[in-house]
Amino acid sequence: MNLKKISFGNFKCLYKASFEPGKVNVFIGANGSGKSTILEGIGLLSAAMTDRVDAASLQRKGVRLSVPALYKSNFKSINRLKSTVDLSLEWDDGSSSDVYQYDVHLTTPTDTEYWKYHSEAFFQNGERLWGRSNASSQQSNNYIGFFLIDDAINLNASRKIAEDFSAYGIFQPNTITLRGTAPDTTQTTPIGLNGGRLAEAIKALIHSEDDEVFFGNLYMDDILDMIDWAADITVAAPKKSNINANVPTTRDIIEFTDRYMKDTAQFTGYDASEGALYVLFMLALAMHPQGPSIFAVDSFDHALNPRLAKKMMEVFCNQILQQGKHVFLTTHNPLVLDGLDLNNDNIRLFAVDRDSNGYAQIQRIKVSQELINEGQPLSRLWINGRLGGVPTLI
Repeated sequence: MNLKKISFGNFKCLYKASFEPGKVNVFIGANGSGKSTILEGIGLLSAAMTDRVDAASLQRKGVRLSVPALYKSNFKSINRLKSTVDLSLEWDDGSSSDVYQYDVHLTTPTDTEYWKYHSEAFFQNGERLWGRSNASSQQSNNYIGFFLIDDAINLNASRKIAEDFSAYGIFQPNTITLRGTAPDTTQTTPIGLNGGRLAEAIKALIHSEDDEVFFGNLYMDDILDMIDWAADITVAAPKKSNINANVPTTRDIIEFTDRYMKDTAQFTGYDASEGALYVLFMLALAMHPQGPSIFAVDSFDHALNPRLAKKMMEVFCNQILQQGKHVFLTTHNPLVLDGLDLNNDNIRLFAVDRDSNGYAQIQRIKVSQELINEGQPLSRLWINGRLGGVPTLI
């Protein structure tokens, strides 16, 4: 499956915006430019396509809850406010040249917490094959999405997209949840949106073959190269010898062996550097067989040293491509860009900027031969304002 185009209309600062995604999609831009809103717009689309839209479904996706009036664009330049939030997705199934499209128009909550479906439609190669509208005399429950549950025969071949999208979430790991000392407010399989049950997730990835230890499809030594102080990583039950009895913990905990200390001086994720936990989280999210096939990470570079962020991006991209997943990332760390292979069309970089009206615009960045000839890394080009996605500062 390949996502071909995602479009937003009248959603927050995305009054009219679209982009053509690859497998790995990285968004850069000034604070407040709309990067996180793009991830939330995809979350809204996911909820609409796969079930219904209400506070609970949006929270499961990691979408920030707003008052109804703030979900819709409300710019000074708009004379007449639109009544619906409009979303569209185009894709193919990877096995044919057919292009599918799902459009949905939603009205924000009024007297209930449920969004209403004004209309839904499904297209194949530009031809409308299915749809429903508020204006139809046969309109069914307009608080529920029907794309996944309608018994129309011509929808059967296209429904896998909804299944893949159903697990979409915006992941924002935080240190105390990764350490296992606080519950995850949104627990999903295999890892919560804030990093819950990380130990259980990586336990499923660590295995031995022919006396070699692997983390998923990577040698454990490759993981340890990124966590350069660690000599070993295991998962075990908590013990009095390595975690204080007053510290709340989970059933399984991550244990580290420091290469500079005695083998008996093992310690847990509670005492480890947060950077090590973020590396394990990102890899588990990309590699776990039960992980979502379409997901987002807001602030990918959080807690990572700049050089580690670069290496992490290289490894993460390779895993996403091997697993055939789609991911949407935001970052403010220039060195993350140096880990992107933009010669691979599956890896795409986008600058998000606000135009003179305040509308967020999404522009794909392609590295021209002229820029390549300058011999500067992407990080330097971004800092110098050559790629867009930087604030205008005096």
